[in-house]
Amino acid sequence: MARRRQAVTIKHVAADAGVSLQTVSRVVNKEAGVRPEMAARVQEAIDRLGYVPSIAAQRMGGSRSYLIVALNDRERTIADWRAREGTDWVDQMLLGGMLTCATYGYRMIVELVDTHSDHIERELMGAIAALQPDGVILTPPHSENPLIINLLESHGISFARIGSRRAGPGFALTMDDERSASSATEHLVALGHERIGFIAGPSEYQLSAWRAEGWRAAMAAAGLEDDLLARGDFSFASGQAAAAALLDAAEPATAIIASNDQMALATLETCRDRKLVVPRDVSLISFDNTPIVRFAHPPLTAIDQPIADLAARAVELIIAELAGREAPQQPIIVPATLDLRRSTARRR
Repeated sequence: MARRRQAVTIKHVAADAGVSLQTVSRVVNKEAGVRPEMAARVQEAIDRLGYVPSIAAQRMGGSRSYLIVALNDRERTIADWRAREGTDWVDQMLLGGMLTCATYGYRMIVELVDTHSDHIERELMGAIAALQPDGVILTPPHSENPLIINLLESHGISFARIGSRRAGPGFALTMDDERSASSATEHLVALGHERIGFIAGPSEYQLSAWRAEGWRAAMAAAGLEDDLLARGDFSFASGQAAAAALLDAAEPATAIIASNDQMALATLETCRDRKLVVPRDVSLISFDNTPIVRFAHPPLTAIDQPIADLAARAVELIIAELAGREAPQQPIIVPATLDLRRSTARRR
């Protein structure tokens, strides 16, 4: 019978490199304070022996779990999954967060929490007790929920708030929604549009207000009326109703900005139902820039949200705080971009 290969442990690495267990632990955890030549020697031993760090080895330098948990809105996420209408928000968050975690020897998982639940404190404490995360990433609307924020602060857990610019505990990160909406509006103004409608998202999301404010500011700067505002809830049906309201106005919109892709696609369909051609009759811009809008007919001009970059930055901030490094000035802005496609055109 073949002998079972003995597992390589941190002790084997330390002996091979001729260093202490603590030094190996610091290299594994990418901590400061190890001379470059010493770190290189340890890394060579790790590669040569095929050592895979264990959680136990990683905890040698302290009581960390090396786990970061991202909290996403349960109700909306599950509804989108079940309807098979989900955006790539979670995918992009995992792309940025998981890859950055892996660089530092951490892991990241997503937990779904209903921010409106009467039992949110119990839910959150249950997740924290079971997972014992070193850090938490809050996504909208959790990032503006004082109960969640105060709970994490009281337990001494490092956390980041994506989609928030409010002062307070945790790291506030934003993609500058107000400026994004302004740039979309300015693009349409430059094309000669004066009746520019805006479909806002639900009021429970602070970013909905920021985007509407950005549209209003750009309209005011251009000397245009901001009377074409309709509100949706990020769903397709609400986008249809909002688009109909903007197109039925006494002086209808010749261009529309929708606050997410589902409402933008609903606007596109509403235009078709009315025999209006995009962009000949109505120009259209979306937020999100999920894959589906690139394959729409015509492909939609959209604000590209840097979700992966935001998640990556959130992870870096949490790990830096755990290492005792000084926090940067906040809020931290990771700017969005306007991707121009074929859904906008000069006003005829």
